[in-house]
Amino acid sequence: MGRSRSISTRLLPPPGLPRLIAFQSAMVAVGSGTFLTGSVVFFTHVLGLSPLQIGAGFSIAGFTGVVSSLPLGVLADRIGGQRAWGVGAVGSALAFAGYSLVDSFVGFVVLMGLAAVTDSFANAGRTIYTAEAMPAEDRVRTMAYARSYLNAGFTIGTALGTVALAFDSTAALVALVLLNSAVSLLNAILVTRLPAAPAIRHARTVSRSRLAVLKDLPYVTVAGLFAVMMFHSVILIEILPLWTITHTDAPKPVLGVMLALNTVLAIALQVPASRGADSLPGTARLVRRGALVTALACPVAALAGMTSGGWTVVTLIAAVLLVTVTELWFSAALWFFQTNVPPAATRGVYLGTAQTISSMADIFAPVGLTLLAIQTGGWGWWAIAAIFVSCALAVGPAVGWVTRTHRVGSDPAELRPVDQPGQTKS
Repeated sequence: MGRSRSISTRLLPPPGLPRLIAFQSAMVAVGSGTFLTGSVVFFTHVLGLSPLQIGAGFSIAGFTGVVSSLPLGVLADRIGGQRAWGVGAVGSALAFAGYSLVDSFVGFVVLMGLAAVTDSFANAGRTIYTAEAMPAEDRVRTMAYARSYLNAGFTIGTALGTVALAFDSTAALVALVLLNSAVSLLNAILVTRLPAAPAIRHARTVSRSRLAVLKDLPYVTVAGLFAVMMFHSVILIEILPLWTITHTDAPKPVLGVMLALNTVLAIALQVPASRGADSLPGTARLVRRGALVTALACPVAALAGMTSGGWTVVTLIAAVLLVTVTELWFSAALWFFQTNVPPAATRGVYLGTAQTISSMADIFAPVGLTLLAIQTGGWGWWAIAAIFVSCALAVGPAVGWVTRTHRVGSDPAELRPVDQPGQTKS
């Protein structure tokens, strides 16, 4: 009995707002997981789009994210995180409902752009609200629980999407889209019912310096470094599967095992992996470790192209394990950086700037990493490893630069380590 209670305590977020945010994340992920599982089939069989048109739509949506992130961040600062989160959720609901009505490529592109903008706005609002509503010492842990529950909900949604695809009917595919729209609308309602965050006073000096982030070279440098670190997700989702089916003898079902392993580990380990993300030096340590772990995963992946049979599967699983460790550590570091470094009154514009940099990196990462890892036949994995080793070497000095630089309207206390239970202040 005691052991069961202990396990449930570790799995359940603390009561109150952290638990509400975690459950909300799971609910949204059920809808998005259901949609994403069948989205390509819906676009081709229901909307009648070609693969080239679908790819163009995603590219245009990505470009829309690049150009809209900064102005959306400014807007989120002006109207508040909770309101931005709710408006973004309503916009997402409308965009997904529109997919069932669109009958042209132009309409598809418009909705893809709308979905990208509203999703970016909702995510910015969500991060701002979490930072405003939670004490500094609870923010990363709250977001870790939310990420864990997000993966659990996504798993359920994937299963529902798979069931819908099994019906092989237009009605089932349309139902996937409408379910996600309904979940987004329900999410908007729930967001408006969350406890109001404390009001942020926008001092006149802060208002005048709303775009000072563009001159904040230390912050921009770390944001760029973090954008490169995000390459680990491209490796996990795109490059490793491509490598598996083109350069190894592993059976194709292994791809499902690799994805499932990553999801299970994210659900079970994201919260404990967030320990240490309580200060800027702590985040630097986590990023450094994560960079070195993915650097190690690269030659392991290359080795899978030279093995056979069961050893290939074992090697690929090892590569997935290593990259997943990076995902867990880096996510925690990123949350601290997002919520504690930007000044409270300009979190949105800081987040928007970082998202713009990350989106620009996303444009080049899939093509560049594919050329290095796949087109070279394997030796390019060592070049990718060198990129991550460079990140490991650069993160300490870059984060130190941020620590030494004052931001207008910032609270230096939020960058200090969080007191842990049982510790006393010196």
